[in-house]
Amino acid sequence: MQEQEFEIRIIPSLRAIDAQDWDACACPEATDGARPHDPFTTYRFLSALEESGSVGTGTGWQPQYLTAYVSGQLIGVAPMYVKSHSQGEYIFDHNWAHAYERAGGRYYPKLQIAVPHTPATGRRLLVRPGFEDAGTAALIQGAVQLADNNNISSLHLTFCTEEEAQRGAAIGLMLRKTQQFHWQNDGYAQFDDFLASLSSRKRKNIRKERRQAQGFGGEIHTITGDALQPEHWDAFWRFYQDTGARKWGTPYLTRRFFDIAQETLRDDIALVLAERNGRWVAGALNFIGAQALYGRYWGCTEHHPCLHFELCYYRAIDIAIEMGLDRVEAGAQGEHKLARGYLPNPTWSLHWVNDPSFANAIDSYLKAERDAVDEEINVLTEFGPFRRADVEEQE
Repeated sequence: MQEQEFEIRIIPSLRAIDAQDWDACACPEATDGARPHDPFTTYRFLSALEESGSVGTGTGWQPQYLTAYVSGQLIGVAPMYVKSHSQGEYIFDHNWAHAYERAGGRYYPKLQIAVPHTPATGRRLLVRPGFEDAGTAALIQGAVQLADNNNISSLHLTFCTEEEAQRGAAIGLMLRKTQQFHWQNDGYAQFDDFLASLSSRKRKNIRKERRQAQGFGGEIHTITGDALQPEHWDAFWRFYQDTGARKWGTPYLTRRFFDIAQETLRDDIALVLAERNGRWVAGALNFIGAQALYGRYWGCTEHHPCLHFELCYYRAIDIAIEMGLDRVEAGAQGEHKLARGYLPNPTWSLHWVNDPSFANAIDSYLKAERDAVDEEINVLTEFGPFRRADVEEQE
């Protein structure tokens, strides 16, 4: 089977492919109605980005979905985009772009295999079961060939799995290691069980923060599935616009994305909203996978002490415990997450650069960076909030 010849095709829109065919590659574990491991590579999520105009003309994310066929059967897909900038990626290569262009090259456009605006780890080379090795290699080789044939500067696969990273490195792509803060569910039955695993000082601090947050003068609601209503998205859009304007200048997602989310993604979403005096004043958006809760966006129209920590981190832990999920991935950056039980975890990406000399320079940099990231993870973990067996504590 894996000795058959692959045909690589590029399609500019998901409308050109059947949803069931895409999901048979992206989330075969969900064919019986179960949750997908990764909600962000499903047809419904990527289609929502496309149909809402959150990717496409004028966004710097132009879809060029990569597909692989054997004997007319679709056996592999990848969410690939032509990028005219490096925004919304969260694996930063701005310095690479500047150096490349100072040397007389043209860094943009580049090719990006990623979920736009989403720093969450998951498979990027989406291959039907039974075609893993050959299908992964075919998709990578197809993307590299496309970049080379069109004199494109580079190809990047961001937030891929460690397994994909090792496979890509084995066939010549450059490996990059970064880190994020994740909360791990160690079989906790309730939030207090998690607190019991922390040092006394951190435990007291979290209890204090939760009391402060919950005393903001209103109520906090977790809303998912059919309980989600258009009014909730009207409120969250206001929060998201405020955060987007402050962080990125312009929000990445359009208002239409949230309308489509109400139609097709509401079972994948847990929206945490704070209500005060009959008005929604703050909110945090989470996506639900089969094994993880993914914190994505936060915003507010009123500022209250510790409300951000409550909605984004502590309520996410509550949801994960209640749903029996393994972890919470709280997005990019933020060492302040460490004190709240979120420990550093490695994240992976793969890179190919057309110019051999520039590629050699980047490869040397990435080797040193991986060592630095390993050291950072070790140091941060050592200073984590969890109890140490060799330290006696008192309340």
